[in-house]
Amino acid sequence: MKLAEFGATPAGGVNRLALSDEEIAARKVLVAWAQDAGLKPRHDPVANLFFRLEGSDIGAAPVLSGSHIDSQPTGGKFDGTFGVLAALEAVSAIAAHGKRPRRSIDVVAWMNEEGSRFSPGMMGSEAFTGQRPLEDIFAVVDAEGVAVKDAVARVLDADAGIASGPLGFPVHVFVEAHIEQGPVLERDGLAIGVVTGIQGSRRFRVTVTGEAAHAGTTPRGERRDAVLAAARMINALAGLTAEPADVMFTVGLLRVRPNAPSVVPEEAYFSIDLRHPDNAVLTRLGDAIAACCAQEKGPCGLDVQEIASAPSLDFPEALRRRISTVAERLGLGWREIYSAAGHDARQLHYHCDSGMIFVPCRDGISHNEAEWAEPEHLADGARVLTDVLWDAANDP
Repeated sequence: MKLAEFGATPAGGVNRLALSDEEIAARKVLVAWAQDAGLKPRHDPVANLFFRLEGSDIGAAPVLSGSHIDSQPTGGKFDGTFGVLAALEAVSAIAAHGKRPRRSIDVVAWMNEEGSRFSPGMMGSEAFTGQRPLEDIFAVVDAEGVAVKDAVARVLDADAGIASGPLGFPVHVFVEAHIEQGPVLERDGLAIGVVTGIQGSRRFRVTVTGEAAHAGTTPRGERRDAVLAAARMINALAGLTAEPADVMFTVGLLRVRPNAPSVVPEEAYFSIDLRHPDNAVLTRLGDAIAACCAQEKGPCGLDVQEIASAPSLDFPEALRRRISTVAERLGLGWREIYSAAGHDARQLHYHCDSGMIFVPCRDGISHNEAEWAEPEHLADGARVLTDVLWDAANDP
């Protein structure tokens, strides 16, 4: 609730975009809480924020846990933030009990998971794991023309007195706690979801180029209307992706230029978010997008760019068993569950053994100001996370 004050919206949600003033203010509170718990804060060159509980074997690869604190423009209080605070609470509780694990435990708040200001998202975890060149990340600009490089520099400057660390380091295990963002756990009356894997996704940006013209004097047959062309494309894409029925197709961003009521649009720019658990389906449909758009462009110009691609993946069975064993030990009901949403754990999966713990959220609502999770469910998830981190941090 405290972090939700930074970027609070009138409808009770959160608008805390990546690398914004609101996120800078929230980071300061996180740092204060971590320092009160005796943890050591540091950041890296892309503004990933870490808090460490030092282990007895400083040469051993640490255990890592966390998520993100940036939000969608009309986001909720729990998406990402729960994972950071659950990890911080877990490590703080271990420290408060005078415990010192063999391996260090790092809490992390990743930079720009959501991708709502700078696209695509998961920039911090991609940079950390070396899956995307730093120069490519720094070159991305937001809708106002601000580059990631400059926004990161502002955040790092605001992190007064915080030590700087390298970009990326060996990790023993990564565990991310998160609200489910779906209805399954609530429907089944269960406290814990042991995440088996993450659905694959492909993301595109389409630019349709027409010609500005007078809305009252230019004959329709002579127009190069970018919006009508974009509308035809979107309708055709909806048909292309209608089968199989579990394909997720979304056009969530649409920009028009000059965006004036009496001007034929000269440009339409829109996003495509395509998801499916079967990589063969994802490949087939994604590869057909450019041709589908081209068929509907009419007299307009067209540019289709794929900006991100991530295949479906399965988390390691041994780590999933560790999570379910802890849930049973604590007397909490659990089930295996597949994640239809993307998370930073996807990127860490290619760097170290990674897993996720889900807790229920009301009606499965997320990326919405009405997002809600019950305090007891958040506490149960943090309890499971604490024991999993402790066990992993004492691995040989």
